[in-house]
Amino acid sequence: MTVEREGCAVSAGRARHGKADWLTGARVTAVLGVYYRPEGRAGEPEAVEFVLADGPSVLLTCASDRTLRVTPGSWPRLPEWCVPASRWQHAPPAQLPQAPYGGAWTVAGTQELRDAGGEVLQAVIRCEEGDFVVAAGDTMAIRFTPRT
Repeated sequence: MTVEREGCAVSAGRARHGKADWLTGARVTAVLGVYYRPEGRAGEPEAVEFVLADGPSVLLTCASDRTLRVTPGSWPRLPEWCVPASRWQHAPPAQLPQAPYGGAWTVAGTQELRDAGGEVLQAVIRCEEGDFVVAAGDTMAIRFTPRT
């Protein structure tokens, strides 16, 4: 996908067309939060990283204007802004399920909620088993809504 990093396009395997199909078909093997360790895992993560089976990870972070940024991840390394690295960690966010049988979620589609200026506020990553909903704010919020 092509995602934005500091104002320039960076290729990460699939083209991001600005439509709801930018991650379709990807197999997600893990969903990890990026946490500032002194605060522990009790709060929300500073970023959410979707680890893909067949390529680089995808990192979702909050911008200072509370919008959502989607950029290439650096899994298994922490993002470069995690300084000093010894105070940061990847960990599964609370309340998210384990990967389904087969070890990965297959993305059926994505949807982005945008503000009036076209900036992304929320991303929904749709899988057969349910939806990952990632929202920007002061920190990241992520939840999984199972299919019923």
